[in-house]
Amino acid sequence: MSRRRLVGIVVPLLLPLIPVAAHAETVADSSRYVNPFVGTQDGGPDFGHGGGAGMTFPGAVSPFGMMQWSPDTVRTAGGGYKYEDNRLYGFSMTHISGPGCTGAQDFPVLPVSGIIGRSPAVDGAGYLQTFDHANEQANPGYYSVTTDSGVQTELTASTRAGVARFTFPKNQPGTLLLDVTGSVNGVDDSELTIDGNSVSGWALTGGFCGARTRYRVYFHATFDRPITASGAWKDNVIRPGATTTGGAAPTRRTNSGDIASNGLGAGLFLQFASAQPVQMRTGLSYVSVDGARRNLAAEIGAKDFDAVRGNALDAWQRRFDQIQVTGGDQKRLQTFYSALYHVFLQPYIFDDVDGNYTGFDGQTHQVRPGHHYYATFSGWDIYRSEAQLLAWLAPDVASDIAQSMYDNAHVLGDVWDRWSHQNTITGVMNGDPYHSVVASAYAFGARDFDAEGALTSMVAGAERVGEKAGYTERPSNDEYQRLGWVPNQVSDTLEYNIADFGISQLAQRLGNSEVNAKFLRAAHGWQHLFNPMTKWLQPRSAQGFFGPFDPAGTDGYVEGNGAQYHWMTFHDVRALFNLMGDNVEARGNAEAVRRLDLFFTKLNAGPHEPFAYLGNEPTLQTPWLYAWAGLPKRTQDVVGKARDDLFAPTPNGLVGNDDLGTMSAWYVWASLGIYPVIPSRAELFVHSPAFTKAEIVRSSGEQFTITAPGVDSAPYIRALQVNGQPTTKAWLPEAFALSGGTLDFTMGTEPGPDFGTAKADAPPSFGVPR
Repeated sequence: MSRRRLVGIVVPLLLPLIPVAAHAETVADSSRYVNPFVGTQDGGPDFGHGGGAGMTFPGAVSPFGMMQWSPDTVRTAGGGYKYEDNRLYGFSMTHISGPGCTGAQDFPVLPVSGIIGRSPAVDGAGYLQTFDHANEQANPGYYSVTTDSGVQTELTASTRAGVARFTFPKNQPGTLLLDVTGSVNGVDDSELTIDGNSVSGWALTGGFCGARTRYRVYFHATFDRPITASGAWKDNVIRPGATTTGGAAPTRRTNSGDIASNGLGAGLFLQFASAQPVQMRTGLSYVSVDGARRNLAAEIGAKDFDAVRGNALDAWQRRFDQIQVTGGDQKRLQTFYSALYHVFLQPYIFDDVDGNYTGFDGQTHQVRPGHHYYATFSGWDIYRSEAQLLAWLAPDVASDIAQSMYDNAHVLGDVWDRWSHQNTITGVMNGDPYHSVVASAYAFGARDFDAEGALTSMVAGAERVGEKAGYTERPSNDEYQRLGWVPNQVSDTLEYNIADFGISQLAQRLGNSEVNAKFLRAAHGWQHLFNPMTKWLQPRSAQGFFGPFDPAGTDGYVEGNGAQYHWMTFHDVRALFNLMGDNVEARGNAEAVRRLDLFFTKLNAGPHEPFAYLGNEPTLQTPWLYAWAGLPKRTQDVVGKARDDLFAPTPNGLVGNDDLGTMSAWYVWASLGIYPVIPSRAELFVHSPAFTKAEIVRSSGEQFTITAPGVDSAPYIRALQVNGQPTTKAWLPEAFALSGGTLDFTMGTEPGPDFGTAKADAPPSFGVPR
């Protein structure tokens, strides 16, 4: 793509239009463009927020699949796999895609060649398997590696189950190590049972980001080849046995790459003849071993590896077919479809095939017929891009996600988490983001959930002061409600404001004017933090005093600084700009543009410089703020450069944590030429697409077509037609996202002088109610 400058573009009065390029083929088999390794290697500096990599995992999974069977390296990462390491600890069945903390990685299995002679728990280093990336392959629903010892491991998965196929070198036994205590953060209790050619077990584990909460996970596995010998290890001794239980922590991995012996593990070794490959069919459940057994029988049964792999690929292709693009080189197609792949990994289905699931109260519940209960929500991250994309593409899934969030809060007495792992509260990060997720789902038409009940619960949670169910939803909520801001905390105040705006918007859509007005008013608490002397949002004490201020300072901010959080008033950008210009709109626009231009001279500066940090969440929406100042051409500059510079279809193709699809969703929106800038709303802001044509189909049937002929050589919007009608606005009303339609861009080598520049074309802002 052509290089874009961020400032100083001169627009001539008359410009020639770029001729339309010849029509290119629409991508048919889009799955071939997916590289599951994207994000597994450091792609940027480690700014102390989880590393400079996507923290994704390359293993086998189906869309929204509970079973996520993937390799784990000795050097840990949020997704379990560090591309820079060549030592495999095992292939565990549960993962998280893109977090900055470790979690899950339950039930690792490790195939080795020959007969083992020492306890794997004590001498894990003796059984690590080294490998070369040249002998590794990953595609949607499939992973394969041949280790240096000659053992080939292949993995594939259905929604709640999976099949592993192990091919051992000939003429010596093959051995499989199954560590029930191998969860990455250790276990509190566990059990393994061997019965003929089947193995079952469970583990009590947790500890994501240091959380104290725990979950139980169960599995049931069968083997298609006879087990010729078996034994259990515990307390330094390998011995034959039917059942082994263990409460000690396992041998664990560390970021330094060393083996840290933190107690003795408990597990089984299973020996097989090596004449034929061994297929291990495994079901997962978070309810019971019987649930895992039923999941395995229903989804896989007697199917062989290749049949399950084919079904997984078909499931992925149906998801990829929701967006068909035309134009773009190989690299761009690979980056786009790899991002779309990561969007559909999580949250994941958590209920068994019979509809049972374990809720946040530890009790077994039944999901509504025809629906699913979903788990693992990185709320602080996904409310900015991922939640909206799922609601747009798959409103049925987003409805179930919203219902799941409400169900979780309801069973705890209306307590809403910020970052949930499995069926547990972790309280990781800050703010109160689930309210934005639920409100955004409803705004984008995902409405098949108890929205009235959710609203009542959201209000109760947002108004509560103090702890309930061992958790404080909004720390300092007493001061926030009394003062209108959180003392000395800009980020907490802004996050609560965005959450309150979400509550107000859901209330407005449900006809509750009282709640709408109350929370819309609260959503403007950020104005208390605006210092008219410096014209920045600053930390403010409970007594109302502003202290010395450095835009690059991090005190009062979470994973960012003053320059980065200053812009996070997305529901009322107009008011922010006006304050920056002493309530003179033109002056405010000029000052905002000046500061934004400086801000985007660096795109991923980290938290200690007063520039953009697009490898992390707080500044994801900022490129579109130019629209309120009548300069959408600047947005086109920044978004195009960010697409080119910060994303690639390679293992190091992400410069920050993917955070359960957040960064990938940003890239998908950015490539389509539209973005949902205002959380809890469905207006879409436009910019230059990455492809000449995109065709989108929602799961509810609505269809969209976006065309941008010549965009490769003509990166600026000259004009736009919406459903055949010309518009000069650089944003689309909510009705477009819901009803379907066409966007036809006319592109040029310079921006259209009338596109998005008039005051009347400014996007909406939602001011304080009178």
